Amino acid sequence: MAAEKTAAADPRAQSMPTSDITLVVTQVRSSIGCKANQRATLKSLGLRKIRQTVEREDTPQIRGMIHTVRHLVTVEEVGS
Repeated sequence: MAAEKTAAADPRAQSMPTSDITLVVTQVRSSIGCKANQRATLKSLGLRKIRQTVEREDTPQIRGMIHTVRHLVTVEEVGS
C-alpha cells in the first residue's frame, strides 16, 4: 500500500506515456489571428506550417496542448 502512494506522488509519473499510443498531430489551419497562447502551444508542439505533421507520445500534457489548439489541428492515434 505504501509503495502505491509513493508511485502516485512521483512527479515523473504524470509525464509518462499513458500507453503505447503515438499521436500524429497535423496543423490544418493558420495561427494568424489566434491568441498568443495558442501560437505558443503550436510552437511547443513543434508545428510551424500548415500541413506540417509531428509525432508525440500520448501524455496528459500533450493531450492538454492539443485541446488548446483543437480547432487548428487534426489528431490521429497510431499504435506502436
